[in-house]
Amino acid sequence: MDTFALVVTIGVALFFTYTNGFHDSANAIATSVSTRALTPRAALAMAAVMNLAGAFLGSGVAKTVSEGLIETPEGSKGMGILFAALVGAIAWNLITWYFGLPSSSSHALFGGMVGAALAGGTTVYWHGVVDKIVIPMFVSPVVGLLAGYLVMTAILWIFRRANPHKAKRGFRIAQTVSAAGMALGHGLQDAQKTMGIVVMALVIADVEDYGDPIPVWVKVACALMLSLGTYAGGWRIMRTLGRKIIELDPPQGFAAETTGASIMFTTSFLFHAPISTTHVITSSIMGVGATKRVNAVRWGVAKNIVLGWFITMPAAAVVAAVCYGLVHLVS
Repeated sequence: MDTFALVVTIGVALFFTYTNGFHDSANAIATSVSTRALTPRAALAMAAVMNLAGAFLGSGVAKTVSEGLIETPEGSKGMGILFAALVGAIAWNLITWYFGLPSSSSHALFGGMVGAALAGGTTVYWHGVVDKIVIPMFVSPVVGLLAGYLVMTAILWIFRRANPHKAKRGFRIAQTVSAAGMALGHGLQDAQKTMGIVVMALVIADVEDYGDPIPVWVKVACALMLSLGTYAGGWRIMRTLGRKIIELDPPQGFAAETTGASIMFTTSFLFHAPISTTHVITSSIMGVGATKRVNAVRWGVAKNIVLGWFITMPAAAVVAAVCYGLVHLVS
């Protein structure tokens, strides 16, 4: 029974990674596709490969997820908590994907973990949740907005005397690099979040000890599922990010992607903070767009996206808590 529960939980975790891939593939490539720097299929293939590579770059974020947010629960109850957390996150991912809202898969997962832990009577490390999740949730979009604005302002000043057509052509080529950086950062951040969950499941099942390094097969499985999900593509969300917030041109796309990638690498390596790639790229696009003129950004669409950010954690927490109740009843 324990082995079956472990296999099911790992299977659901990998499915979550897959939904994360197709939900968040837009983060890495929407700007490149909307500026026609890359064709959709080429962009998705590149993003899938870079997501795979990014997953092997570090393990700090995975450690935060597996050890810093909730006490590792024990036995079948512990496996039930992880299962419910993942179902809550998957449900929210699918709902927001259906409506084309670029919400955060990461915060859906964290909300699910907190909701299931509370329902199951497991300790939640609130200081960890506040320091590693809530504060970055508020800070990263502000940094993305300001940094996007400043990077785009610098580009406009540096290329103020350049031939506009030549500059755009150059930035289209440069966007393949910035989009690759964005996808690498996405792999670094999002594959590790699922690794953290799988490691928790292995510790609960006594297959691994607390604090052991992440097994190579876990890294490979999570990275592959994220890449497969990315290649499946999230066209609904791509339309929202690439076109509905603002019509981007290649220099703006490059500025937004460079800003987003820089923030993701910094938070992963320096702070081990699992931030939302969605929040970062969306706010970077808004900051870049505001350099045109403030009303060039469709703030109504932006407002709906931000509202989605704030309800993601509580909504996923409620779904996970209800799911844990059902699991508890059945078992």
